[in-house]
Amino acid sequence: MFTGIITGVGQIVDSQPLGADATHGRRLTLQTPAGYLEGVGLGDSIAINGACMTVTSFDVAAGRFTIDVSAESLARTVGLDTLGAVNMEQALRTHDRLGGHLVTGHVDGVGDVTVFEPVGESWLLRIRAPRALARFLAYKGSITVNGVSLTVNQIEDAADGTTQFSINLIPHTIENTALGSLKAGSKVNLEVDLIARYVERMLTVEGKLPQ
Repeated sequence: MFTGIITGVGQIVDSQPLGADATHGRRLTLQTPAGYLEGVGLGDSIAINGACMTVTSFDVAAGRFTIDVSAESLARTVGLDTLGAVNMEQALRTHDRLGGHLVTGHVDGVGDVTVFEPVGESWLLRIRAPRALARFLAYKGSITVNGVSLTVNQIEDAADGTTQFSINLIPHTIENTALGSLKAGSKVNLEVDLIARYVERMLTVEGKLPQ
């Protein structure tokens, strides 16, 4: 489990195929900030741009670790197949503060950035959500964008069935995550609120199960 509070911005510095065709994934090498890997062990979970991944090797002194990303994960996420900056969060410990919201690290869909522009001291981020995720979005509800726990400030449901939602990013978020590199046309990983998923399941299954 995670909270959506980014603990470091890393860099994917190497990406190698794990096989000869598209059925194979890739092995990524990530560079981290100094001291980030202290206390990390083999098999630990680290969310990369919101996708939960397993540490397969690491070098504390060099500040580098590797993960193996399956073809399935590559097909259902963005930002894990190219070199560049990524948001990182180490897994939640039982005694940690829950500063964001409950995040599983399982990406529900990929959204499209339609607006990313400064508004006063902050930034307006507007994202077009996949149609299947629209029912999970709520005003002042939680959403994870590239692993960052954020609050929905506005929702617009269009006649064509598409939904866009808006988020206000404060300077601290821009400075301490990789969201500052977004632009109109960027694609982002989305994870909807965990509680909303369970509520949706309870409502849809009610009356369908045998008594």
